[in-house]
Amino acid sequence: MAKKDKLSPPSSTARCSSKTQLLLLLNQFAMSRKVVRSSKFRHVFGQAVKSDQCYDDIRISQMTWDSNFCSVNPKFVAMIVDASGGGAFMVLPLNKSGRIDMSQPTVCGHTAPVLDIDFCPHNDNIIASGSEDCSVMIWEIPEGGLTSPLTEPVVRLDGHSKRVGILSWHPTAHNVLLSAACDNVLILWNVARGEAVVRVDLHPDMIYSAVWNRDGSRILTSCKDKMLRILDPRKGTVITEKEKPHEGSRPVRAVFMSDGKILSTGFSRMSERQVALWDPKNFSEPLTLQELDTGSGVLLPFYDPDTNVVYLCGKGDSSIRYFEVTDEAPYVHFLSMFSSKDSQKGMGFMPKRGLEVNKCEIARFYKLHERKCEPIIMTVPRKSDLFQEDLYPDTIGPEPSVEADDWFAGKEAPPILISLKDGFVATTKTKEFKVHKSLLKTTSGSAAAGASDSSEDVQTLRKEVKEMKAEVAALIDRVRALESKH
Repeated sequence: MAKKDKLSPPSSTARCSSKTQLLLLLNQFAMSRKVVRSSKFRHVFGQAVKSDQCYDDIRISQMTWDSNFCSVNPKFVAMIVDASGGGAFMVLPLNKSGRIDMSQPTVCGHTAPVLDIDFCPHNDNIIASGSEDCSVMIWEIPEGGLTSPLTEPVVRLDGHSKRVGILSWHPTAHNVLLSAACDNVLILWNVARGEAVVRVDLHPDMIYSAVWNRDGSRILTSCKDKMLRILDPRKGTVITEKEKPHEGSRPVRAVFMSDGKILSTGFSRMSERQVALWDPKNFSEPLTLQELDTGSGVLLPFYDPDTNVVYLCGKGDSSIRYFEVTDEAPYVHFLSMFSSKDSQKGMGFMPKRGLEVNKCEIARFYKLHERKCEPIIMTVPRKSDLFQEDLYPDTIGPEPSVEADDWFAGKEAPPILISLKDGFVATTKTKEFKVHKSLLKTTSGSAAAGASDSSEDVQTLRKEVKEMKAEVAALIDRVRALESKH
């Protein structure tokens, strides 16, 4: 009888319950299908270039400093390297890949290790460097790269009393440079005049990061005193601040989003790495705060305002995580991660105008290893070879929208945008001649000069003009004497 019960067909109640379960499962599946967020960047993938396109045999700096150690533009890649008896960095044309000769000349004018470098966004041949020797130097890289060691800067900027570890050019104003040092002071320089215009001395402890917003009307700093501050750059005053954006004591990094929000990276009290998004209009609570992992390296954020994608690169990590920032919760959406077996000692981020738009490349990193630099390309897979307008809205071009003197006087100007539809046309040589008033024109071409040299030049010119006038007067007298004879 028991055997018969076991083989008997299921009752109508059992059939109903199994049917209900099946419906529930189908419903859950449908719901899960709906909540998958649609995004054109969901399938972005990173790929390292072939080994012959890397830059090999470069002794990357061993300094323990949380800067990028690398800066790139459509012409050059610059990397801080080890140097005996001073500080140096190497600047290579992008096409000079492969094994780099030991005798490759470097920029070696600093007397102590270089801590940060940054290419000027308005002139691809101009680069700034900050060093442990407390100085900031501006260099002009010749077309085609260096053929001999570069020891004399175009301008030397002295104003800090301790090592200079942060540099950042103004995004829209020509010849305006921000520097921050271990003396807890932030200085805004008029590079063309070689002078410090604004000195911000309100941070009680070491400044971890200092960045501009999109039009350069605000500066965002993070400090060892666990404060995020938004500053008015010309007044040097605090507009708003946030205490303890992250509970941990490790360094915090932060960047402005294009809509004015702030993305920060830091550590929890339990030393877990975090990423958070803030609205400065209401700093009390983060819009989102996500824990990532228990890594020890500081997460360096790289933000692309055209796509609203943020790339997080940890020093000492072997991966790059990327997130899309949107207006709807949870605001910061994880997209994917590029991983390799080698850890990164630094990272350079190519400006959008240097990318290959015909290959749907939306970002390119230059990853520093112990002995080489490896480009990593981020691509959105598309079947069409046509220009993808949704991936490449008009982006910031190399033309400055305001001169330094006007900006310091209070003039605001949004960035001048360019179209990438014609790809590399925007970065050809004609652009160089068309725009940028060369630094050399405004600094009289002298090395560590400043204002004293320009006054000497004026005196020399006046002397030459006086001599020429005397010669002309003498010639006129001779002509008159000859005419009177006839």
